[in-house]
Amino acid sequence: MSSEESPELTRAPSGVKGLDDILRGGFFRGGLYIIEGSPGVGKTILGNQICFYQAAAGNKVLYVTLIAETVGRMLLNIKGLTFYDAEIVGNGIFYVSGFNALKKDGLTGLLHLLRREVASRHATTLIVDGFASASDHAQSREDLKLFVQQLQTQADAADCTVFLLANPNDQKPSSEETMVDGIINLSSTIQEWRSAREICVRKFRGSSYLQGVHSYAIAADGIVVYPRLETLVNSAGDTNGDLQRVSSGNLRLDAMLGGGFPARSSTMIIGPSGTGKTTLGLQFLAEASAAEPGLLFGFYEAPLRISAKVKAIYPTLVEKIEAGHVQILWQAPTDQLLDELADRMLRDIKQRKVKRLVIDGLGGFKKALRSRPIEPFFSALVHELRSLGVTTICTAEVMEIVGPTITVPLQGLSDVTDNHILLRFVESGASLYRLMSILKVRDSAFDSDLRQLSLTARGLELAEDSASARSILPTRFSKAEVTQE
Repeated sequence: MSSEESPELTRAPSGVKGLDDILRGGFFRGGLYIIEGSPGVGKTILGNQICFYQAAAGNKVLYVTLIAETVGRMLLNIKGLTFYDAEIVGNGIFYVSGFNALKKDGLTGLLHLLRREVASRHATTLIVDGFASASDHAQSREDLKLFVQQLQTQADAADCTVFLLANPNDQKPSSEETMVDGIINLSSTIQEWRSAREICVRKFRGSSYLQGVHSYAIAADGIVVYPRLETLVNSAGDTNGDLQRVSSGNLRLDAMLGGGFPARSSTMIIGPSGTGKTTLGLQFLAEASAAEPGLLFGFYEAPLRISAKVKAIYPTLVEKIEAGHVQILWQAPTDQLLDELADRMLRDIKQRKVKRLVIDGLGGFKKALRSRPIEPFFSALVHELRSLGVTTICTAEVMEIVGPTITVPLQGLSDVTDNHILLRFVESGASLYRLMSILKVRDSAFDSDLRQLSLTARGLELAEDSASARSILPTRFSKAEVTQE
């Protein structure tokens, strides 16, 4: 489909967060659209949400129900949603039952009702809820096709955007689906023990749109759509330009990296629990400033625990947090949408112009994967962060506590990230030591020697050279074998 829009087409935004992004700006005025989905997916909420947005903008809206549920009962069910405004009902939005007209005179009677009400109300948006009832009253498929054709002609003549809320049709495509301007499918499935709500644009005339399946949620604001991150990101802006350096907060680590992390790069710090991954990230954030704001996006350590750690080790970071130069966003690793997590993080980054980011616990993203592969998502996220000028540290936990073999979690991410730092424990005698090594710095020379790492009251301290590491490390552990899950 051509990305060029006809000059006669005018957008009618839905006002639904994320949906207009998928549609490249919203629906088209005078168009006829089917919103389909099984009972319980949120069709009525979506229809009302579009209505209240249009009415709040000063337009007149007609909502016609063909279902047995009364208008009063339907309004009672949506009263708790933030978009609901009682003052608009009966002023900007007019609710009419078409059930009796359909029952008495069939499709012809319903069409007369719609034409009369749209004209008298000067409506620019029409919702027909329960279109399956109209299908049931059709004498034949030809009658239904004629009804849709007449409704489409009426919508175009009145410059009124029409939405038909319907159940999915087993006949794909049905005759009415071939005639309408667009089809939006809502679905809810069970994946393992979790439910997943998905939205897909199956057809949309007049414009390009973001294809494929996207996630949505029903929350206090109504329906919120989270476009798949891979479809939003434009990698054209993914460029580093001249190589600049960003300090890690540790002078010896900066020297090993060749002067610090390459600006706009992404670094994966891997190691077992307790090796200092989060502490290294906090040290990086302690270098944030008004010119280089920082963000900690974490999954496992709640803000109170992080704050206690910060106060004990990095008092300067406490000052940065109090001044607003660093913010902590905590996300419980529960049943979350992958693109919702990315949306929350990227909104803060864009609003505050964040330049230093620590994603503490990539396993939190893994819990939100469901059946979706993480590599395309994370690749798109890394591209977006680079284009925003963000230097990123990601921490990932491995299962091996000690030993010569390290299994990199989340297969495929090592190819996406620019730099890799490995932290590990080594036993020597009756003591347990921490060692750090740099495995990779993209497009840059670096020091790959092992260094002993110590967690002190002043934070992380690195040995000046590899002498202490050589004295600690058994010969069989001198080179760690890194594999992927």
